[in-house]
Amino acid sequence: MGHSAPVWDCRAAIEITKDWNGIDQVVLRNPKGASARISLHGGQVCSWRNDQGEELLFTSSKAIFKPAKAMRGGIPICFPQFGNCGTPEQHGFVKNKIWTIDDNPPSYVADLDGASSFVDLLYRSSEEDLKCWPYSFELRLRVSLRHDGDLILSSRVRNINGKPFAFSFAYHTHLVVSDISEVRIEGLETLDFLDNLCHKERFTEQGDAITFESEVDRVYLNTPNAIAILDHERKRTYVIRKEGLPDVVVWNPWEKKSKAMVDFGDEEYKQMVCVNGAALERPIMLKPGEEWRGKMKLSVVPSSFSLDL
Repeated sequence: MGHSAPVWDCRAAIEITKDWNGIDQVVLRNPKGASARISLHGGQVCSWRNDQGEELLFTSSKAIFKPAKAMRGGIPICFPQFGNCGTPEQHGFVKNKIWTIDDNPPSYVADLDGASSFVDLLYRSSEEDLKCWPYSFELRLRVSLRHDGDLILSSRVRNINGKPFAFSFAYHTHLVVSDISEVRIEGLETLDFLDNLCHKERFTEQGDAITFESEVDRVYLNTPNAIAILDHERKRTYVIRKEGLPDVVVWNPWEKKSKAMVDFGDEEYKQMVCVNGAALERPIMLKPGEEWRGKMKLSVVPSSFSLDL
């Protein structure tokens, strides 16, 4: 008589722990040993490990792990802005706020396909928030870890205000790489971009891929839904697939700027690259009661992988 395979329990694959500041973190696991860790401080994904236990998200060794400052690394949520325009805080204020676990979320049917474990987080604007951004909103985030180790972030922004508002949004994704000078990004060639190192002047990408020889800080516009980041030394490729996020931010601070940042190691630019799914060039407008959705899926595949756009 045969034995039936054990049924994977999504709820049992979730663990609530506390960080060194006493703030709750949610740990997700899948049957193969992959994991993700999400802090209620900012709804920030702090860790994503494959089934060999390798960390795939970069966190600076000099990151400041203390509210009300977001940790340098992982995947901060940037809302209602990215950059230093709009609210007083760069990249918005929700990354510096304490979120709650949402026990009664709206349906995310598509995101449960292949999910081993997931958590729903919620941030509602407070009276304090209205002082710097005078609009009421709900921001929901589902983080899912799939059976194959893929990481999915799905967000919903709802206007619960009495008047329309516009916002920008980004998943500020810090990826670990072996050597930035050996990294190339495919999927953005021939596209226009805004260069933040040249006062947001608009250029067209001329290379057949993006490579790194100096500081890069660009917003690529009207991008395809799939972007590949090839790490030649590790012979692996990150693939970012996205929905509702037409733009892509590519950032590496290089040597000079790294030395100027107190929460970033002088040489750490060599082991990281930021490639962010975003909605920046055309702010999203929501009327009262309306909702916007955005989604990003991160995968890791062998570098023999060919990105079919």
